Amino acid sequence: MQDKVTPSSPQQASKPAPQSGAKIYFRLLGYVKSSWLYLLLSILGYVMYSAMEPALAALLKHIVDVVSEGKITESRLLIPLAILAIFVVRGIGTFLGGYFMAQVANKVVFDLRTSMFNKLVLLPSSYYHSIPTGRLLAKLTYDTEQVIGSITQAIRVILREGLTVVGLLSYMIYMNWRLSLLFLLVVPLIGLVVSYASKRFRRLSTRIQNAMGGVTDVASEAIKGHEVVKIFGGSRYETERFYKAAYENRRSQLKMEKTKSLNVPIVQFILASAMAILIWFALSPSISSNMTPGDFIAFITAAGMLGKPIRQLTDVNSILQKGIAASHSIFDFLDMEEEADNGTVSIDRLKGSIEWKSMSFKYPNAEKRALKNINLSLPAGKTLALVGRSGSGKSTMANLIPRFYDIEDGSLTIDGILIDDYKLTELRSNIALVNQQVVLFNGTIRDNIAYGYLRDASEEDVIAAAKAANAWGFIQELDEGLDTMVGENGVLLSGGQRQRIAIARAILKNAPILILDEATSALDTESERAIQSALDNLMENRTTIAIAHRLSTIENADIIAVVDHGEIIEQGSHSELLALDGAYAQLHNQQFSEIPA
Repeated sequence: MQDKVTPSSPQQASKPAPQSGAKIYFRLLGYVKSSWLYLLLSILGYVMYSAMEPALAALLKHIVDVVSEGKITESRLLIPLAILAIFVVRGIGTFLGGYFMAQVANKVVFDLRTSMFNKLVLLPSSYYHSIPTGRLLAKLTYDTEQVIGSITQAIRVILREGLTVVGLLSYMIYMNWRLSLLFLLVVPLIGLVVSYASKRFRRLSTRIQNAMGGVTDVASEAIKGHEVVKIFGGSRYETERFYKAAYENRRSQLKMEKTKSLNVPIVQFILASAMAILIWFALSPSISSNMTPGDFIAFITAAGMLGKPIRQLTDVNSILQKGIAASHSIFDFLDMEEEADNGTVSIDRLKGSIEWKSMSFKYPNAEKRALKNINLSLPAGKTLALVGRSGSGKSTMANLIPRFYDIEDGSLTIDGILIDDYKLTELRSNIALVNQQVVLFNGTIRDNIAYGYLRDASEEDVIAAAKAANAWGFIQELDEGLDTMVGENGVLLSGGQRQRIAIARAILKNAPILILDEATSALDTESERAIQSALDNLMENRTTIAIAHRLSTIENADIIAVVDHGEIIEQGSHSELLALDGAYAQLHNQQFSEIPA
């Protein structure tokens, strides 16, 4: 029976001081280093594209001057060729910039996702118990997708449109620096609008991410528990929960769009005002007296062409802030403390003697202790059975042996050495575990029996383990045998079949320490007898901790410990505990009195 107490609040790694958006974004850009060649090709493409904008203005000046001077014949062929050349170069630049920037962005997202998953498998068990699965999946999917926009679209616009603005302004300054300075006066106003919008965009992006996590939470729970939802009539409750989560996400999205929709016309109005003032001054004889008609048209055209890139630069701000907010979430995750492993003792194979000395334990952020002053000695090769009501602390005692959690009070030793002193990977390689809630992966039966350390096991060894677990019979009846897919968490198999595969996995590992957490709970009576016989053979000369609800399965255990409210209140053999006529005897009498005659 799974009886651990989950933490009352999420475990948080110690967080550094809040980072600025620029610092977060530059950290994100650090992932671009591995794709520097693609980035250079992309920048080259954007430079080619941007250079063609002032080239068009210069060509327009040439056309106006040619027409006004009556020299059309001389440039009749040159002008069309120049137009074609400008658009060919711009097209090549667009391809180089867009394609290679996509290469960069997808590599960044790939690196982020793999880094996050690599971090995920190294986090302590307390983290998994503190965060809903849907929210964690949202980090791996939704948050990383937001990063793509901040790399591809944002950098593309910043480089392409930014270089275009620089090119056009440089051309305008070359044509008439005094008029150009007037145009530059609007830059601080645009900066104020963008600054305000940036803060709001990032705040709303964070809210959208949280809301998206809520959507995936509700959906994943409803999918996993669809049978309970149907049987207990929870459809309306779940649809209401999903509606609330989706509505919160929609509300935040609309606020984002409202800010974005206001941001663009405000910037456009500022630019239009600047253009109006610019043209008013340009029409002054004292300012335009030294300009040819071509100069005047080219200058006004270049100023007009500035509107589109500046608008896009401000418009991309929302995408950039989404990426920064997503990056903040991702980097918070990547900066979390990994499962501590300060062990220095290296081992090949443990003997398996286990001793608890004055050991107490409480889960992170929990107020009450799950275990109190545990004193127990289990010699190597012997079997310890833990019995007691649900929530008494049985599974917690077992879960401390492979160091899913660290002990703070008292000690837990294996072969006389503190478990904290063992190298974590080597300690766990000496332990096999069969849970009540069997975990199978979406692969073949062979993959699930020969999993992890065991993946190189021979087919003969896999079959022998399946036979020992009384699983070979049903495996042979399947069309694909060992290559049969089991589905997500073994959904294509029955509960008893899943449990026998898990037992076969433990048998194949052949570890000196075996933990059985209600290992036969999902089996029918006939299968349970066969499995119990296989387990009895497996348990010979192995240190075994068996958590059992049915006392009939552990009567032959060397030591039986009765756990109640986190304390061992009785321990001894089956006959000794019955003779005491205490808690164990009471449990025994209750169970066997329930069996019909």
